[in-house]
Amino acid sequence: MTQSSAERIALDPFVTDLDAESALLRAAGPLAEVELPGGVPVWAVTHHAEARRLLTDSRLVKDIGVWGAWRRGEIPADWPLIGLANPGRSMLTVDGADHRRLRTLVAQALTPRRVELLRGRVGELTGELLDKLASRAPGDVVDLKAEFAYPLPMNVVSELMGIAREDHPRLKVLFDRFFSTQTPPEEVVATLSELGGMMSRIVEARRTEPGDDLTSALIQASEDGDRLTDEEIVNTLQLMIAAGHETTISLIVNAVVNLSTHPEQLALVRSGEVGWDAVVEETLRWSTPTSHVLIRFATEDVPVGDRMIPAGDALIVSYAAIGRDEQAHGPTAGVFDITRSPNRHIAFGHGPHVCPGAALSRLEAGVALPALYARFPGLRLAVDPKELRNKPVVTQNDLYELPVHLV
Repeated sequence: MTQSSAERIALDPFVTDLDAESALLRAAGPLAEVELPGGVPVWAVTHHAEARRLLTDSRLVKDIGVWGAWRRGEIPADWPLIGLANPGRSMLTVDGADHRRLRTLVAQALTPRRVELLRGRVGELTGELLDKLASRAPGDVVDLKAEFAYPLPMNVVSELMGIAREDHPRLKVLFDRFFSTQTPPEEVVATLSELGGMMSRIVEARRTEPGDDLTSALIQASEDGDRLTDEEIVNTLQLMIAAGHETTISLIVNAVVNLSTHPEQLALVRSGEVGWDAVVEETLRWSTPTSHVLIRFATEDVPVGDRMIPAGDALIVSYAAIGRDEQAHGPTAGVFDITRSPNRHIAFGHGPHVCPGAALSRLEAGVALPALYARFPGLRLAVDPKELRNKPVVTQNDLYELPVHLV
């Protein structure tokens, strides 16, 4: 079955109304015909049950060489999303034994015990940022994303990976270009090249002066004969930095927006009737930080309901649509409800490629949110919620800014 351009849902590169777009995808699902920015046709799984099944289906692989459009030369090197579709060899882009080998090394550094040991440091960093916010003049409008939600996870992942804080400003610029659908073609290749160069320099610095960080651990594993190549180390570092801060930024930002626009839910958690962990989980489901994950490729025809992903075609996982699937979450799936139980979302993925940093992201949000509201119990949005704008990033539910009054 081939895709008809007339039937495809073109994802909005500016993400002007993610909720409406997600509803359209669910209605067209569980397998929808989609066009990514740049006119690239793919399939999207948009329902919970089918996504769980496809995320464990060995016929869908991460090897871009399987993609027919790639083999035919239809995907240009300056496509804005090329860095997400073909980010180089890492645990994100390999399957089977190679994936297990790379993932095991990361998992060893992010064990539940290691993550829990980070709780104190996350609390310290949170306190430092809240102290800075408290020094602002009363009545100031503060961009909570720039001054709190961004620096917290960026500092945490940087310490985890052994990255100097002075690299943060440039990394922010490069990752903004990396994820954006609006990066000019002439900047796409240059951005990927500069990011790769920065990662290589960080790896070499840790090779010269190893520390108690994941980058040093990856290098040590390579030297111990675990057969990690320099490319794998560099790409794994880039993946961990990108995934290790982007998701948590959006999780914190979206939780604040959700509580600000649902005061009855905020009252429940402030009273202690419901825990902050429930706020985190319902935010992950209802306004998942990751809207679409690119890309898997079919090694053979894969049936989904009454449709088919043909061999050689590409599949994306539309988590923003999946999170509000009524078949999985009942008739109130479209309601933000922190009392929801059970809350079995798959916002961090499912199967072999489930996000290895999920526990750390949950911990950071679980520390940051109660501390934020304890320090500023009257926190409120400084603009009408309708004025909040998503960045032009089809893979992340990511606002430009979050203006608030701190009270």
